[in-house]
Amino acid sequence: MSMFEAEATTPCRVIAFPLTRRAAKIREVAARIAEKVSDRQAGAYRNQVAETLFRHLSKIGIAEEEQDEQVGAFFSAVERELARLSYFDDANGETAY
Repeated sequence: MSMFEAEATTPCRVIAFPLTRRAAKIREVAARIAEKVSDRQAGAYRNQVAETLFRHLSKIGIAEEEQDEQVGAFFSAVERELARLSYFDDANGETAY
């Protein structure tokens, strides 16, 4: 048995970079959700993003339970960003100080 064969049979655990640390992606998703004109459009976009995240996590070998946790935490961060964005926008769409 070669060294490479031994390595290939050794079980390992994949540790993905936590989705909640992807600040640029969180900001992007929150901004796009905020731009949607209806709750239906926002929901459809959320579902699209969630499906993409689940596919990515599954592809890299993350367990389903962990996927649910990671995607849920990601969208919690998106909700916090949406709240932050709305805090700075008054009814006229101007920045509040």
